[in-house]
Amino acid sequence: MTEQKLRIIPLGGLGEVGKNMMALEYANDIIIIDAGLMFPKQEMLGVDLVIPDISYLIERKTKLKGMIITHGHEDHIGALPYILRQLNLPIYSTKLTQGLISVKLKERRWKGKVTLKTIQPGAKFTLGCFGIEFFSVCHSIPDSVGLIIQTPIGIIIHSGDFKLDYTPVDGKTTNLNRLAQLEAQGVLLLLSDSTYSELRGYTPSERVVGETLDRIMTEAPGRVIIATFASLISRIQQVIDAAAKHQRRVFVTGRSMKDIVRMASELGYINIPPGILGNPNELHQLPRNQVVILATGSQGEPTSALVRIANRDHKQVHIVSGDTVVISATPIPGNEALVNRTVDNLFRQGAQVIYEKLEQVHVHGHGSQEELKLLLNLVKPKFFIPIHGEYRQLSLHAKLAENMGIPKNNIFVLEDGDVLELGRKTGKVVSKLPMGNIYVDGLVVSNLDNMVLRDRKVLSQDGIIAVTIVIDKKEGRLIGKPNIASRGFIDAKEGEALVEKGQDLLITALKQDQGHPTEREAINAKVRNVLAKFLYTETRRRPMIVPITIEV
Repeated sequence: MTEQKLRIIPLGGLGEVGKNMMALEYANDIIIIDAGLMFPKQEMLGVDLVIPDISYLIERKTKLKGMIITHGHEDHIGALPYILRQLNLPIYSTKLTQGLISVKLKERRWKGKVTLKTIQPGAKFTLGCFGIEFFSVCHSIPDSVGLIIQTPIGIIIHSGDFKLDYTPVDGKTTNLNRLAQLEAQGVLLLLSDSTYSELRGYTPSERVVGETLDRIMTEAPGRVIIATFASLISRIQQVIDAAAKHQRRVFVTGRSMKDIVRMASELGYINIPPGILGNPNELHQLPRNQVVILATGSQGEPTSALVRIANRDHKQVHIVSGDTVVISATPIPGNEALVNRTVDNLFRQGAQVIYEKLEQVHVHGHGSQEELKLLLNLVKPKFFIPIHGEYRQLSLHAKLAENMGIPKNNIFVLEDGDVLELGRKTGKVVSKLPMGNIYVDGLVVSNLDNMVLRDRKVLSQDGIIAVTIVIDKKEGRLIGKPNIASRGFIDAKEGEALVEKGQDLLITALKQDQGHPTEREAINAKVRNVLAKFLYTETRRRPMIVPITIEV
């Protein structure tokens, strides 16, 4: 009997940063690893979030055994409120990750039932033909894990997001001892984080940030306002520790930050000394050099606490002379302009702003080249797939693996939708799923077609022209002058002559069709063509033209 192949299908996170999601399929069993979101790119106008396309999984619901979440960052859990509407599977994760999932579902007003199963690092469980074991990894959030997956054809290791920090804030390092034990058994496949495969050397320890924050609080003459990711729990602990050392009170602002601090404290992942957290009504009663404000907004999100402070729109916090603002995060690709605008606005108000280019107020949670090489050397896999990263990062990680002795034919640089079939001896990409992005656009979740996004781009660049025409239904005769109105195209005064010219051209063009009935679509097409040519000739711009034909 021919042995079946293991199918590895990335549904997100390969060829891009974010919306991490992968399916492993063997015979009649499928397991899912992670369900993340991605922030929209600049050209995705009006889009709030991007999530993976799960059409392949919906078509195979009966095969699905469960979903495993490696840690609680948005790019690994953010799609759950949307995906669970269609795939209500049991979710396996560590205790803190489960807490963050619960906060996320509450934030998105999830009303359905969900089964959350807590798995401790080192524990083993079975989903179909897959045996799964969590092992601890060090990342920028506690309770992160990698996966050891026993399959019918061999052992798979999925690194999750990891780095090798020997002095982490929570004291939990990546469990290299457990991985070393697997090398003797033989590892079929390693899937390893590629996010920082471009960087040489080692990633600095999180302790470095703690030392910088301590020094900033020593030197700051007034309040210290620190913006970071709400889920960066290790960083929040460092802020609290430094504040306690310098006898400052901590005030938390931003809904998601408050929810996560409360949850992490209740679960024991943040240690808050008595009396350190302050109530909002105490904020203005303390001397400024006794205050630390912990805020959301490190990515310049328009409704976040820091951006509202920068825009003078926050109810309780206004920048005053002597304030020091620390942005303890790196801008996600695409968010640079938003972050820069926020920094500029804070400087304009007299704040001293400290960010990554000035001080080491952030270190990332991903392994650099030497750490990636150490993992490859430790487990010595037969096959290798770089995961989590844009294509150049995957390619560079693949080259590292080749330099470490893995044969080129055993390294697979995949992208979203690729279907890799793996056996004990060989592997091959056998097909490509027809996939597209799924957009969260307000309350709507859909695969917006490219026409919608293209229309939005046109509207943002060249505006819109609406043309209202009244036609005699029987004779096809134009009644009165066409009414031309524009928005975002040209100044009203400057456009008067242009509008009159356009009206005259339309009257001339439509007179040719008088005397017999004409289809409305034919009239609309003529209006669009005539006006588009005229406006481009006159302005070298292409506004969206919307004809409105009324028949009487």
